Amino acid sequence: MDNKKIQEMAFEAVEHAKTSGKIKKGANEATKAAEKGTAKLILIAKDTNPKEIVMHIGPLCKEKNIPFVEVDRKDELGTAAGIPVSTTAVAVIQEGDAKAKIKRVVEALKSEGQKTTE
Repeated sequence: MDNKKIQEMAFEAVEHAKTSGKIKKGANEATKAAEKGTAKLILIAKDTNPKEIVMHIGPLCKEKNIPFVEVDRKDELGTAAGIPVSTTAVAVIQEGDAKAKIKRVVEALKSEGQKTTE
């Protein structure tokens, strides 16, 4: 499965989770969710500038076995999170109706070779 398709599925998961579950927005909130191990899925914007804002999140997710998706644009990530501004990262804390979608994202990531525990 190509990265674009995985990104689309991840965006859909965030959109569903924001209304039926719980999400955290921003690099700091995503980092905290990863550190606590409460995140079910984390999305990170590749166009974040400076990169240092989010470059620790991917390795942290790997260490904590949290699936993560790098998306192309932070404005698209902000839209998916339901906010009028762009955001560098989003963490899904409670899946709500997005549980099946997140499971599909995790399976797609596994087939791409990203290590997850699920």
